[in-house]
Amino acid sequence: MDIRQLVYFAEVVKQKGFSKAGESLHITQPTISKMIKSMEDELGATLLERTTKKVELTDLGEVVYRHALNIVQSMESLEAELDDVRQVRKGYIRMGLLPMIGYNFISRIIAEFQKLHPQITIRILENGAREVEHAISQGDIDLGIVVLPVSEDIFECLPVVEEHLKLLVHPKHRLASSNEVRLEELKEETFIFYPENFALYYHIKEACQKAGFNPNVLYESSQWDFISEMVADNLGIAFLPDSICKNLDSSRIKVIPLAPPGIPRYLAFIWQRNTYLKFAAREFISFVRSQLDPVL
Repeated sequence: MDIRQLVYFAEVVKQKGFSKAGESLHITQPTISKMIKSMEDELGATLLERTTKKVELTDLGEVVYRHALNIVQSMESLEAELDDVRQVRKGYIRMGLLPMIGYNFISRIIAEFQKLHPQITIRILENGAREVEHAISQGDIDLGIVVLPVSEDIFECLPVVEEHLKLLVHPKHRLASSNEVRLEELKEETFIFYPENFALYYHIKEACQKAGFNPNVLYESSQWDFISEMVADNLGIAFLPDSICKNLDSSRIKVIPLAPPGIPRYLAFIWQRNTYLKFAAREFISFVRSQLDPVL
């Protein structure tokens, strides 16, 4: 076996199929299929159960996959560290971002960072906090911004933003003229919520449960502009972060603060603990530290 076989094998498992793995690695499906078959012949064992719709690991495949991930990650770390030693000051950062954040401060930081490091490319993955955490833990991306808390055994974190969620209601809603609203007052309301892969899903649900009720969720969306439009069409109420509420049309949507303690959220950059972090990502984290005052 060689490292290339392990890379191909790991990618097939990750992509759950040969075609997608080939697209990801920019090689043909027959090439990758032949490589995996060669591995199986060499080991004298079937590693993948193939069906017309998907591939699944066999028991022996699980063992090989676990070791393959460690070896591939070690090779990637070796290459990155060698580049640092050779003082190669270019490359790319794979960064995960949440759809449900105001991007003003992120885009400003990225713009200023690129002025200092024009040869570093930033590749952005937009997904829910749990997917971002998983991608970092698997080595698929270098760092990301998520909602705290996260497991400190797995991640290093740099808190950067503290903000509160605000209530969105239709202008004709019974609470539209309120200066602030207590969560208990929303017990009978219809909610427009976030999907379960969003950390805010659990934060809001937990806050409602502490207020004595389970939210009646009728719609779910990961897009803040769609959520606000549904509120404007009087389909329900919703919560959005303060940074996003500033961009809403006040003639169509009423934004109301929640009574203390409200629903605070803390955003932080995170990256994998006890794993080599390449130069570009380290430089970005260092730059963020110099630009923002940590909030925790």
